[in-house]
Amino acid sequence: MLRVTKLTDYATVVLTVLAAEPSRVHSASELADRAHLEAPTVSKLLKPLAQAGLVEGFRGANGGYRLARDAADITLADVVEAMEGPIGMTECSVQDGQCGIEHNCGVRANWRRISDVVAEALRGVSVADLLRPPPPPDPKSIPLRLSAG
Repeated sequence: MLRVTKLTDYATVVLTVLAAEPSRVHSASELADRAHLEAPTVSKLLKPLAQAGLVEGFRGANGGYRLARDAADITLADVVEAMEGPIGMTECSVQDGQCGIEHNCGVRANWRRISDVVAEALRGVSVADLLRPPPPPDPKSIPLRLSAG
């Protein structure tokens, strides 16, 4: 099963808390309370998010964190890359030289295509989108199940 890590999932939660009040600076402990996460976890998330330019931190008595840019300009691809590195379904779809059979592999190019589709889907969803209620399911996209008998 393809999954993002729990920390990446939590990073999206923290970013939506920040996006709900974009001009306000939030302390790490306040973010933890609002996101219903442990304070050490939130502190751990904020570092890579700041390094990636998604949040900015302020020191001092009124210090804290806020989004570094508009929530509509931060995509889920940005978040995944900040927390996990380049998006790829397999190691060889991200970087050459990770597999001993990559030069003779018949599926490598297809994994790269799939990785590109996943990355493009993640680029199509912003942190601002996460604040909105999800759209109703499209009945055309629900897979049909055929009975075996």
